[in-house]
Amino acid sequence: MKNITPPDLDRHRGAQRSTWVSVIVNIGLSLLQIVVGLFAHSQALIADAIHSLSDLLSDFVVLIANRHSRQGPDADHPYGHLRYETAATLAIGGILLAVGLGMLWNAVSSLRDPSSIEAVHPIALAIAFIALCSKEFLFRYMLRVAKRLRSTMLVANAWHARSDAASSLVVSVGVMANLAGLPLGDPLAASVVGLMILRMGWKFSIGAFHDLTDKAVDQETEERIAKLLRETPGVEGIHQLRTRKLGDMIWVEVDLEMDGSLTIDQGHAIAVAARDRVMAEEPVLDVMTHFDPVTPNAKA
Repeated sequence: MKNITPPDLDRHRGAQRSTWVSVIVNIGLSLLQIVVGLFAHSQALIADAIHSLSDLLSDFVVLIANRHSRQGPDADHPYGHLRYETAATLAIGGILLAVGLGMLWNAVSSLRDPSSIEAVHPIALAIAFIALCSKEFLFRYMLRVAKRLRSTMLVANAWHARSDAASSLVVSVGVMANLAGLPLGDPLAASVVGLMILRMGWKFSIGAFHDLTDKAVDQETEERIAKLLRETPGVEGIHQLRTRKLGDMIWVEVDLEMDGSLTIDQGHAIAVAARDRVMAEEPVLDVMTHFDPVTPNAKA
């Protein structure tokens, strides 16, 4: 078995740092929105606070997964622990689906009984605007870190923050409508936020599910990997190219066709060169190769 290098320590420290920033921001926003939402009688603002609390839950899921995924291979996990990140992404998606359904249910209940909708205090609008600015800043910061670290788990968490920013924008519009004399604006805003969260939850859940069930990487990525392998000097062709995701990394297995007259040492050197080319250009954890001897002239 080839030795697999554990994920870089800086990658996990960066992920942990950005997630703790999200935790601190969301704790502050959640407390502020709940207190003001209850005082101002704004269902939309309270819904936004619940969304922020779901961010907190997802942040802690990310922290736990980040701690475990940094572990290298062991007897129980010979391929390492990178799929903890995929499991965390699936958990975040499930959280979003549950939160979205709950918010949508509460909003629809209010819309069925418009007489129960109270006038919103103007302070709710100021808090919604503060939340909007804070969450948009948080999204941009987290996405920048996620791209630098090439972490789909952190990208999922960043877009969770962006869905919060979008929901705060909708809440602001709903509160303004309520203040303008349209009481249905507040619960309508809460229902829109619920739909947005449901959509994002489905996107992350189905993506993580595909990775956990060993779905191949997208065709474009697979074609780039195949091209790198074919262009390696000494490789006459390839077949049985198989790919799957391990966290944010790709595991590759392939049969390399080489001149059957080569020695074992020569064939091994070509296989290593092919592996190194792929790992230098793509986020590939390892390339497992099999040597198939061919007669170059006859193969054409």
